[in-house]
Amino acid sequence: MNRRAAIRNLMVAGAVSVLSRPLKAIAPEDQSGFVIRSDVRLVLLDVSVKDHDGGWVSGLSKDDFRVDENGARQDITVFANNDIPVTVGILVDNSRSMTPKRAEVLSAASTFIEESNSHDEIFVLNFNDTVRPGLPNGILFSDDIEQLRYALAKGFPEGRTALNDAIVDGLQQLQQGKRDKKALIVISDGGDNASAHHRREMLDAVEGSLATIYTIGLFDTDDPDRDPAILKKLSRLTGGVTYFPEGADDLTQACKNIAKDIRTRYTVGYSPASNGGPLRRVRVRVSAPGRPGLVARTRLSYRYEQTSQNE
Repeated sequence: MNRRAAIRNLMVAGAVSVLSRPLKAIAPEDQSGFVIRSDVRLVLLDVSVKDHDGGWVSGLSKDDFRVDENGARQDITVFANNDIPVTVGILVDNSRSMTPKRAEVLSAASTFIEESNSHDEIFVLNFNDTVRPGLPNGILFSDDIEQLRYALAKGFPEGRTALNDAIVDGLQQLQQGKRDKKALIVISDGGDNASAHHRREMLDAVEGSLATIYTIGLFDTDDPDRDPAILKKLSRLTGGVTYFPEGADDLTQACKNIAKDIRTRYTVGYSPASNGGPLRRVRVRVSAPGRPGLVARTRLSYRYEQTSQNE
């Protein structure tokens, strides 16, 4: 299978898993799991809401949200504000340039795991010239902290950086997860000098998924491999956040913030029109009485793929 065919299959898989299959509506985990089903296509958006001081905002209702797709207001049919378990991939740059930062990265990534929902299903991909799974063969996901720590520490820094390949592989593995909400955490200098996938192919895969991507850029100002722009773009497109920590404490705090953001995000779902074109622009606004200055953050767009698959 050539590279473009692989990307196309990933985009279709992402669209089917989120939009076309009979999708479970979100219900609290303590009510026998996700048990309410719908036979309509759904788009599920992860939405983070902060106040004018930058604090996370909880306790909002469906009526406080407005969703527009391609400029047209959408009827919100799924809404949840629970701490719902997610499928999360941690992508760790293990190239030679990351050698001085490795101990700090392992410690901070472990903190992220500790701060996450204990029912999350998590995987680790370490990447340099190639992308390697951190978990043992046959294990796609884990919620075991010690097993995940071992996965983070697997291998040692060497070689170049295949960032594009890591993101494409991470999105593919997310699709195999059981959780409807999905996120990637990318820790890297942002440079790519070893991938088989071109940047446009990687970005097409990002648009074909509804995963939220958080990025952490680690590099020195004179690092020739740094590319902060692509890290910012990945988080901006998908509704995540980019951090550029200046030291170990900042790195650990960034991982804590990402865990907090994932656990406090709202889930807002709607049924998209079938005639809106392949690339759909999304805007979410939030307004609540007595709570001025609220800001919603979610992905900017997604790719709607028509499919002949029986629904």
